[in-house]
Amino acid sequence: MATIASGDNSPGLPATPQPAAKPFAPPNLALTTIGLALASFMQVLDTTIANVSLPTISGNLGASSNQATWVITSFAVSNAIALPLTGFMVRRFGERKVFMWATLAFVIASLLCGLANSMGLLVGARALQGFVCGPMYPVTQALLISIYPPQKRGQAIALLAMVTVVAPIAGPILGGWITDNYSWEWIFFINIPIGIFSSIVVGRQLKGRPEKLERPKMDYMGLSMLVLGVGALQILLDLGNDEDWFNSTKIVALALIAVVALTIFIIWELTDKDPIVNLRLFRHRNFAAGTAAMVVAYAAFFAVGLLVPLWLQRNLGYTAIWAGFASAPIGILPVLLTPFVGKYATRMDLRWLATFAFIVMAATSFFRSGFNLDVDFQRVAMVQLVQGLGVALFFMPVLTILLSDLEPHELAAGSGLATFVRTLGGSFAASLTTWAWNERSTVHHAQLTEHISAYDPATLQTVETLGRGDLQRGAVALNQMISQQAVQIGFNEIFHLLGIVFLCVIVFVWIAKPPFAAKLGGGAAAGGH
Repeated sequence: MATIASGDNSPGLPATPQPAAKPFAPPNLALTTIGLALASFMQVLDTTIANVSLPTISGNLGASSNQATWVITSFAVSNAIALPLTGFMVRRFGERKVFMWATLAFVIASLLCGLANSMGLLVGARALQGFVCGPMYPVTQALLISIYPPQKRGQAIALLAMVTVVAPIAGPILGGWITDNYSWEWIFFINIPIGIFSSIVVGRQLKGRPEKLERPKMDYMGLSMLVLGVGALQILLDLGNDEDWFNSTKIVALALIAVVALTIFIIWELTDKDPIVNLRLFRHRNFAAGTAAMVVAYAAFFAVGLLVPLWLQRNLGYTAIWAGFASAPIGILPVLLTPFVGKYATRMDLRWLATFAFIVMAATSFFRSGFNLDVDFQRVAMVQLVQGLGVALFFMPVLTILLSDLEPHELAAGSGLATFVRTLGGSFAASLTTWAWNERSTVHHAQLTEHISAYDPATLQTVETLGRGDLQRGAVALNQMISQQAVQIGFNEIFHLLGIVFLCVIVFVWIAKPPFAAKLGGGAAAGGH
């Protein structure tokens, strides 16, 4: 019998079979899971926690309501720009180091947000915060799946999905409570202990985890054009109303920069061998149609989440925490239904499920378009609760549709690209809807006052009654009443438009072919954030 050297180089012995290498497992799986989940919760929480605090922030920093919206948009657009860098950073430095660095950088950015004493500094810190947390969710997702055995990965994905659903619900309530009882700065300071704990725990638990590092080529041209084009477009949208739009040289210059940079970006990414954003994925019919549906629907959904808390505080006089309580019911049904949607939804044509979801979201938007200044808390909360049904049935079907016709090796890139454009859509929607609301409010204020005359006896009597004999005080009170009505009419018009938008999204859903979830191997749920 032939003999070969064994593992200890002893001659004449048959080869000893080498045991298969065990997959890496952290010393404490539960503690590692908590660290990863807390980091993801912290990052997703910060997308909504500032929404109810915007009136307080703008008042304390001496900024307008339009400028306060930059706190939301700067975070979102920077986050979107950073997302395409995740793949490069992971291949270059490894998932463990990227997670630790991103989480600690998020802590530093959160500290800077809390210390900001002007709107400019706060917006800059929020932009930094959004940029450094770009890789956090994708890396958290990858790490969580890797440390669980194959038969338990579904539970890991469900846990992450639950965190991403619960965090936006907790955001308005927690942000409102902190703002009312302490100060708005603490909505950022609370990230510091959470981030430090997560970074230390995950760093120690995953020490020694094997990772294959590379030196990938960086698409510097694509990245620079992306940052320049998207940045110029977002600044244009944020400053447009204050600068009188295209009557301003600054706005015209920003528009030219955005058009030129984004045109170069698209051409470069379609022709480069290793693009930072793989735009060639849009050749797939379901990916193109599903991504269009995801972006437009998420933009409208993001607008709802921004406008409702602002309206409750500006028009109805709610405190920040009660605005959070009124907004929060939108998350109840998603928390309850998400596990069942993931388990049973693939048994039917997901296009019908998405269609039903968008009809529900359209109906709640149309219902809000009939609100007035006397609407009570119960009605506001009930509409939020019903919209939650649409939210619960929206993400998973649309995500499955857009990933359904990609090749297996394209799934990760497709999920990342869809997340990138969806995040940008939410950022742009925040700027556009607040601008439209202010614009329509101004128009309606002018229309309501054009028939009021200081020489009309009925008007004089109303002013005298409102001012209790003081005409000047009465005139101020009358103007405030008219302003409230104008803002309410503008709010109603925006939501009527959002209802139409949700119905139009259904067209994109039916452009897609019937999705086959089996092709995804269950991976769709993982990229839903």
